[in-house]
Amino acid sequence: MNDIGISQPLDLGTILRRLAHVSARPRYAFLVLNLISEAADSAGHAGPMVVDGNRTFLLRDRISDALSPLALGERRESLKQRVAASLAGELPADPDLAEAIVKAAVDERVRASSKTNVSRAVGDLLRAGLVRRHYAGWRTNHQHRGGQRSAVYTVEADAFAALRRRSMLL
Repeated sequence: MNDIGISQPLDLGTILRRLAHVSARPRYAFLVLNLISEAADSAGHAGPMVVDGNRTFLLRDRISDALSPLALGERRESLKQRVAASLAGELPADPDLAEAIVKAAVDERVRASSKTNVSRAVGDLLRAGLVRRHYAGWRTNHQHRGGQRSAVYTVEADAFAALRRRSMLL
């Protein structure tokens, strides 16, 4: 709030400062916030399903997949070697097919790990007051997860506006 009691609109610097106070990984949380806002409708609601091209994904899966390039490098190569070793007796003789099976298993593990990281980042976004969460799915909308319900995120209006103001890089 300023000196006359009117709150100032959020800007990206304020968002980053809030995240720095509540998150051990503020840059990662900021990436997740941006991806949620990218998937959101004009009111800031995203999920539980998002359409990407001609495919439909659960929001958390889509965010995890978008962040998967961050998992490249030595750690991914090490994971690939561990997965190949654990599947050694089950892999076919065809090296191309074996490579595809190992790649699919690595991708699945990276996605599972990324989904956990996304959930932690969303928790940080909730604590920072930038996002609200509820669950929707199988029978009815519901405050609590489980029972085949999936997360729906709503980016708070002032944060959504700040992110949208800077939507184009020059």
